[in-house]
Amino acid sequence: MGCIASKPKKTDPINAIKAVILIQRWYRRHQARMEIKRLYTWEIFTTLEYAGEQDQVELYNFFNALLTHIPSATAEASGERRSSTPSPVRLNEDSQYKEEYDKIGNRYGGPEITSPITGKDVVSLIEAFRRKRSSHLHAKYVALILREAASRLRNLPNLHNASTATSKQITVCGDLHGKLDDLLVIFYKNGLPSPENPYIFNGDFVDRGRKGLEVFLVLLACYLAFPHSVYLNRGNHEDSVMNARYGFIHEVEAKYQNNSERILKLIDEVYRWLPLGSVIDDRVMVVHGGISDQTDLDIIKKLDRSKYISILRPPVEGGESLEEDTKIEWQQVFDMMWSDPQRIDGCVPNVLRGAGTYFGPDITSHFLKKHNLQLLVRSHECKVDGYEFNHNDLVVTIFSASSYYAIGSNRGAYMKLNFKLEPHFVQFISAASKTRELSIRQRVGIVETSALRGLGARLRAKRLELELEFEKHDPDNTGIITISEWCEAMENATNLGLSWRLLRPRLAPSSPNQAESEVNYLVTLQLLDTDTMIKAEDMETSVADSLYNNVSSLEAIFHIIDADHSGFISLSEFTAAIDLLEQHLPGLNQREHLLHMCRLMDLNNDGAVDLNEFLEAFRLAEQARNKKEPIGTVTDRRTVGGEDIQNLSPNISLMASGATAAAIANELQEMIFNDVENDIDPSDCETQMVKVKI
Repeated sequence: MGCIASKPKKTDPINAIKAVILIQRWYRRHQARMEIKRLYTWEIFTTLEYAGEQDQVELYNFFNALLTHIPSATAEASGERRSSTPSPVRLNEDSQYKEEYDKIGNRYGGPEITSPITGKDVVSLIEAFRRKRSSHLHAKYVALILREAASRLRNLPNLHNASTATSKQITVCGDLHGKLDDLLVIFYKNGLPSPENPYIFNGDFVDRGRKGLEVFLVLLACYLAFPHSVYLNRGNHEDSVMNARYGFIHEVEAKYQNNSERILKLIDEVYRWLPLGSVIDDRVMVVHGGISDQTDLDIIKKLDRSKYISILRPPVEGGESLEEDTKIEWQQVFDMMWSDPQRIDGCVPNVLRGAGTYFGPDITSHFLKKHNLQLLVRSHECKVDGYEFNHNDLVVTIFSASSYYAIGSNRGAYMKLNFKLEPHFVQFISAASKTRELSIRQRVGIVETSALRGLGARLRAKRLELELEFEKHDPDNTGIITISEWCEAMENATNLGLSWRLLRPRLAPSSPNQAESEVNYLVTLQLLDTDTMIKAEDMETSVADSLYNNVSSLEAIFHIIDADHSGFISLSEFTAAIDLLEQHLPGLNQREHLLHMCRLMDLNNDGAVDLNEFLEAFRLAEQARNKKEPIGTVTDRRTVGGEDIQNLSPNISLMASGATAAAIANELQEMIFNDVENDIDPSDCETQMVKVKI
């Protein structure tokens, strides 16, 4: 007997349509949630980056105001700090460098470099640097590259003149920030520099990444081997002040413990001679940051760039004051390194970064027309796709560090211009196999986690301010405030300008028995006291850390305030310094707070602060910040409104809020991507070519 197949049931078309609509709605909601996460994550990353730079700039504005406005301050400081007008470095030095050993104790076994440096040396450097277990380049070879580079760079004009006449094309790369894997991907896909394949590298070679020194040495070696095919522009991170905050100085000190001081002096010498920009075929301007309404190429071409080891410090020496012409020059350099484009017309101070300007489409159009240019190419800002056009396609931003904030956060890109100066872009992600193994949900989660941990570190530094703001909105100590009040408190305490309503579910989620309009702010405070957030804060480098690490700057500040040279800072001297600074630093408005700090520095209560007490205050601050012992929950050590937190309204369950905070912290901890260092394989990348018409 045969089997009779059952007839398939007819599908109800109405139910099918309903099912399709239901799936579409679910998918669109899912995509919307992913997009919201992406947007607020990107907002956190960029806001924290700019806030950190603003802190650093404000500190040195304070320092520069001391130098500029306090009588005899410049003379006092000139002998105490690394001046922007440095003492000459002997570039013909050939003295012995101390031996460096690897972690196992082995002596140097890497490549040997001789002068003149050739393309073969570049290849051997790349091969050595990409190996996980390779020893660092011997200090004497590092010094050789730095000395030769500084010697050659000093002969270049402030603005390179690059040409496509021979090569018929040129490649422009943006920020690399110590990401050697991205640089090697560019060379793998686009070829090493040569007369037929010239490159412009547009600054920010170092800081933040693990391989800043290796990136810097490879680029300098390329320049020495192919001097007419490699153009190196200075960025705002080719600056010793920025390096103290963002990791490059620490990187050099860790890799060359016996020779770091001499190497860092040579690096400073290279910085001061790096050209400020490039012009391609007299038609395309390439600078790191941008322009302002005051940018004048005639001034830029004539100024003495060697005066600026640090762009954040005024170029003064001895007892001189800052002359008007020098102020104008300094501002020109500042604007080129630090500025960003804005959508609206005009030119205003760049308040987010604390330095440079925001320049509008009208400023760009006027600048290009005045100098007979057709395009402004700049870097300085991370972009999701690695590049971005602004100002009616007259400005293009190029950023070459992929996964800059976190793995999968953004693509890197480089730009190629043909002989007609028509651009196309190559986007890429290095170490692509790491992201291929992750689902879209995991990628978004890892990026979001990285952003929230960075935000948590910033919030921990503002924890006291947060408690005070919450107290204002909760005079009865109930532990509950409205969403609007929570957002207002978060913004008042941090001044970050974030979309706090979008972040509320991640920083203070509501419980099932809680009204949607209410926020239990104890969850936020307890989240900041979890191990996850403590570790995140430990990984950050504060302004105080970078200043403390440069003790000479602290000593300089001390001697500046010590007006009578007694070796002590009295309260009246500190008050006089504040009075003077308030005239020249609008918005300081922290007089009582600063005076209170001075009293706290007086450790032996003798009415004056000596140098040891001044330095000890910074040392104790750093020690407290880096303290690794376990910190308890809010209930162990915190008060709100001056009362023990356990005495709050009984309708708030401290155990429940603590459990919620712990759950958020555990989720963040689980999504941390542990990036294990391996050999760099430049072929392990994803690339995509994008052609555009402008």
